[in-house]
Amino acid sequence: MDFATLTGKIAGLLWSTGLIYLCLGSGIYFSLRMKFPQLRLIKDMVGQLFGGKSSTKGVSSFQSFAMALGGRVGVGNIAGVATAIFYGGPGSIFWMWIIAFLGAGSAYAESALAQVWKEDISGDYRGGPAYYIEKGLKNKPFAILFAIVTIIGNGFTGPGIQAFNIAESSKNAFGISPIITGVFVAVLFGFVIFGGIKRIGNFAGAVVPFMAGAYILIALVILVINFKNVPAMLGLIFSSAFNLNAAFGAIFGNAVMWGVKRGLYSNEAGMGSGAQASAAAEVSHPAKQGLVQAFSVYVDTLFVCTATALMILSTGKYNVVNPAGGFIVEHLPGVGVGTAFAQESINTMIPGLGSPFIAIAIFFFAFTTLLAFGYYTESNVAYLFNKNKKFKTITFLTKIILIISTFYGTIRTSSVAWNLADIGVGMMAWLNIIAIILLSKPVFATLKDYEQQKKMGLDPVFVPKRCGIKGAEIWDDIVQKNYGEQLSALKEKVGDINKPMV
Repeated sequence: MDFATLTGKIAGLLWSTGLIYLCLGSGIYFSLRMKFPQLRLIKDMVGQLFGGKSSTKGVSSFQSFAMALGGRVGVGNIAGVATAIFYGGPGSIFWMWIIAFLGAGSAYAESALAQVWKEDISGDYRGGPAYYIEKGLKNKPFAILFAIVTIIGNGFTGPGIQAFNIAESSKNAFGISPIITGVFVAVLFGFVIFGGIKRIGNFAGAVVPFMAGAYILIALVILVINFKNVPAMLGLIFSSAFNLNAAFGAIFGNAVMWGVKRGLYSNEAGMGSGAQASAAAEVSHPAKQGLVQAFSVYVDTLFVCTATALMILSTGKYNVVNPAGGFIVEHLPGVGVGTAFAQESINTMIPGLGSPFIAIAIFFFAFTTLLAFGYYTESNVAYLFNKNKKFKTITFLTKIILIISTFYGTIRTSSVAWNLADIGVGMMAWLNIIAIILLSKPVFATLKDYEQQKKMGLDPVFVPKRCGIKGAEIWDDIVQKNYGEQLSALKEKVGDINKPMV
């Protein structure tokens, strides 16, 4: 067995149905135990998005949200949705919505934990699963393992794969040589990441809303043009999702499985990636950023993925494969699964626009994912080496390797690289979901404390002892320096702020 086959088998095992059930179970568990904050606190989710401000050590809530969303919104929002429809039919879209709704609970959990146990490293907030696994679970080998697999999945292989998608789409749409694309992307990537967390946050805050908004706007225009098809399209989604449509009855199981699988792969809820961006935010309470990042799952799947699905289904530009052979639906003879469905749907509005528009969308989607990967890699390198005397040199070399990997990916890719990326991300998901379930007690405590303070009419401020949380001493300094007014208000209401909640 060669290395490519071996890594492919390992990736297949990690991304088996076991991971799907684990992610789904985690989402259900946190949603039920927290009484569905993704519904109850939707106003807070949106309100906290614009509530925080950046500081010398952290970015604003919105910039952190944009960084995480940049990592979530990627090529999967176009090709992944088409793949779900191809193998699972229109009903798969409903199950993507369900996993996004439930996944918001897991997203809150990991993001709140990242805030609780973040660290100040060289003047920047850093955090994520490796940090809260060590401090919360007190299991350093477990934490080191997570850091290593993140570097493999997001650092050594991830950038090249994202760059390959950019180069391939640019070549197909505009005839641009991959070498030219590689130089441009690598230089731009280097410029942003060498500017540090602030530049990454500023770039993401400016680009992510624009790219997502423009994409959704195009989808809405197409939807308006094909408005007469909307009732039938929605009927098709729901009937297929519940095995009420005879035509798609043979693939009902696939509708559930592919909808959940592609939804998870797209929104990454519970996989630990968004948590690392969350730790960079300057907020007065971990629950605030937990709610913000829960909302980013909604934006990824309920807005961007849905935009792709509605474009494809309302125009009828899709195929659905029959597991027994042939097709259940073949509206595009000879067209394979991938970005072609979205391209053809846009072509119905303006012929010839589909390919260049999707190429531009892929550039923005993949590049912001590339930036997120760069930041996540740096955070885990910082976890492993921040006490090393040569830490600054190691960080510098890490950025150089990321840039080289980005350029190399535009001119050459391999199945091994894709497999290693899948292995890294798959292991991240397994390790992180197990960790956040084991750390569910502090997750629930942060939300309870936040809601209690809101009921008192306060702007919530985090006092670890009040939540029964240890190892989060950094918050004593953060609150004293930045949130003294909120702390005084809490003292007036409860007296002893270090007394555990009732």
